[in-house]
Amino acid sequence: MKATELRALSQKELIGKIASLEENLFRLNCNKTLGQLEDTSVITKARRSVARAKTILREIEQKG
Repeated sequence: MKATELRALSQKELIGKIASLEENLFRLNCNKTLGQLEDTSVITKARRSVARAKTILREIEQKG
């Protein structure tokens, strides 16, 4: 997801989105361990998406 799309979400929606992104990252890591993941660059992209969402959530919390 792009940062502009994440900024359009409310704080509660963003928290839910972070949870789903982290769940997806967990599944990707499990698939990697099992040898079922062909493209490992997807894990890096997922990690960056989680970090991007957490950063935006932190910005929202600091604003008030």
